Amino acid sequence: MLFNSLQYAIFLLAIWLVTRTLPRSARVGVLLAASFLFYALWHPIYLLLLATMLLVNFALLRAIANGKNARWALAGSISFTLASLIWFKYAALLITTAAPVIEAVFGAPPTAPTIFLPLGISFYSFQIIALAVDVKRGEVDCPPSLSRYALFVCFFPQLVAGPILRGSELLPQLEGGGEQTPERTRRGLWLLAVGAMKKMFFADFLLAGFVNTAFGAADLASAPIHLFAVYSFAFQIYFDFSGYTDMARGSALLLGIELPLNFREPYLSRNPAEFWRRWHITLSSWLRDYLYIPLGGNRYGNLFTLRNLALTMMLGGLWHGAAWTFLLWGTLHGVFLIAHRLSASSTRGSSNEERIDLRDLPAIVLCFHAVCIGWVFFRAPDVATAMTVLGTIATGSYASPWPWLQVVVVGVCAALHVAERIGRIHIAELQSVCASARWGPAAEGLALGAVLALAVAVSDSGGDFIYFQF
Repeated sequence: MLFNSLQYAIFLLAIWLVTRTLPRSARVGVLLAASFLFYALWHPIYLLLLATMLLVNFALLRAIANGKNARWALAGSISFTLASLIWFKYAALLITTAAPVIEAVFGAPPTAPTIFLPLGISFYSFQIIALAVDVKRGEVDCPPSLSRYALFVCFFPQLVAGPILRGSELLPQLEGGGEQTPERTRRGLWLLAVGAMKKMFFADFLLAGFVNTAFGAADLASAPIHLFAVYSFAFQIYFDFSGYTDMARGSALLLGIELPLNFREPYLSRNPAEFWRRWHITLSSWLRDYLYIPLGGNRYGNLFTLRNLALTMMLGGLWHGAAWTFLLWGTLHGVFLIAHRLSASSTRGSSNEERIDLRDLPAIVLCFHAVCIGWVFFRAPDVATAMTVLGTIATGSYASPWPWLQVVVVGVCAALHVAERIGRIHIAELQSVCASARWGPAAEGLALGAVLALAVAVSDSGGDFIYFQF
């Protein structure tokens, strides 16, 4: 059930109405039942997998909290969760990669299994591991009840799109059943509307068609078309993912739950390190806290720090998909981070990241184009297509006709990205002006209705959430 569908709107409205009429103590049960139903409607058989993951890891979490054999219990939880993830997500890639060796040894090539990827397994696997580690570290005082643990793992607004949550962020809210207030309802509606606009109008209606055509005919497209296909995909994946996450956060707010911000205008970053503090923030912090730091972080000298950066980004790339293109994408970002750390610019402080002036423009443009090079590997179906696209951009002729309509679309997307930063920073002042004006509530209602109407008007062009495949 996609967030950008009428079925989801009806589903969310029904859950919202039910929770509004129930005491807070009963809401956990309702939200848990709704989350299981939401998951079952996608592919019912995998509800058994989700239930198994919950029961096994909950038992191991209790063992971790009890202190006896806690290290073994933690190892068991991590191993079981990663084994499930590797089987469903990477078995086909591993068997295909090892096929020549297997054929040489046994005389016949293996048959790679056809496995339907369980919905959201990459997200809830990381969430399960994070809570187990946090309990072992003592960062979560006591394990939750089974019902709250299950809801923490599979809360339906963030089950398939993130953000990837920590126990300290969500469990205290679940203890109280969520707090539904008029202010949260108002913010939730705006996040749903803005998220729908990003996903359905910008990502699907304005950008997806051009990107699909260009990458689908990589051998035929000209250099200008490939160039703006890459720019278009950069904004498509941003508006698709951030829009879907906004809808997740909006849905949760309607139910009284606050989810963390996951994007902060990443294409206005001045260097790769800043980009990863602004893109998919909860994944970046997860990789830092549960992979980079356990590997040693920056504690053992510069050489080991660079190694840890490279390994973290390579594994982060593979998390996104079982393909060599994703491994190359992650490796490329590892190279960018290493180059940034070795450069003099890495010493520049990050305390004033919200403020941008003209002297930052060259660094922003350079960082954006570095990220776009990576997006070519992320979007291309294979390495050969990615190299064709990059080769055409680098050596092709720019005398051929330019896709001027798409140039305008990309320009509008870039301007909107800047406006997002301005609006986020000054949202309090804007809300104050609207609240004090006599026409404020009426104008806000009209604006909200207009945004939703435009999103619905182009809903026929809506596509799947890009990160479903991850």
